[in-house]
Amino acid sequence: MNEWESLTDRVVLVTGGGSGLGAALCEMLAADGARVAIADIDGQRAAMLAERLRAQGADVLPLAMDVGVLIDVRDGLEAAHRHFGRLDAIVNSAGVDVTAPLEGLDADVWERVLRTNLTGPFLMAKFAQPLLVPGGHIVNIASTAARRAWPNASVYHASKWGLMGLSHALHAELRGAGIKVSAVIAGGMRTPFLLDRFPDIDVDTLQDPANVARAVRFVLLQPPESVVPEVMVLPMKETSWP
Repeated sequence: MNEWESLTDRVVLVTGGGSGLGAALCEMLAADGARVAIADIDGQRAAMLAERLRAQGADVLPLAMDVGVLIDVRDGLEAAHRHFGRLDAIVNSAGVDVTAPLEGLDADVWERVLRTNLTGPFLMAKFAQPLLVPGGHIVNIASTAARRAWPNASVYHASKWGLMGLSHALHAELRGAGIKVSAVIAGGMRTPFLLDRFPDIDVDTLQDPANVARAVRFVLLQPPESVVPEVMVLPMKETSWP
């Protein structure tokens, strides 16, 4: 087996890693032999997942990190690099959403969503770049909200369309330095992100977050000469597409 065909001993930092898709990613990466830094704004949540994965033999590090805060991002990345001795990839999975019409959307809420969903991935990329190994990888978790629009979600759409622009710009900019950048566009998932806010949602129209995690694995396991700049993973029953 070629080295690039395995995640064993790769060091991957996942933001939003304490729950939902982030937790599914951490579980998949750890099961595949990767060493995982679990970064989450809720440090206790990250620590609880880390404890469970350690009981299964995984090498993990919980980190309390608000991706919208420069010092948190810089210190968290440096802590992961110091602990594991290297950094192979980061996965920007942290995200928030606020459902509100334009007239009810406060400016501070707008700033908070953009800070998490767009400024966070920018800061992560900026401070991870000098720490990543040659051939390192930045993976951004986007959304179908970057490909279509619905009412009362202007800030979420703005943040995810912006994330796609950032992702493709970094792909063009960093490829010369040997750093890969990929965007994984996820359709609706059975995670607290949707289920807690929309209790009446039809779960049969959603997908298991593990399916999206497998798409992340796919882009991480490309050979050194190839990169997947963008891939989309949709539930078969997501009727609101396109």
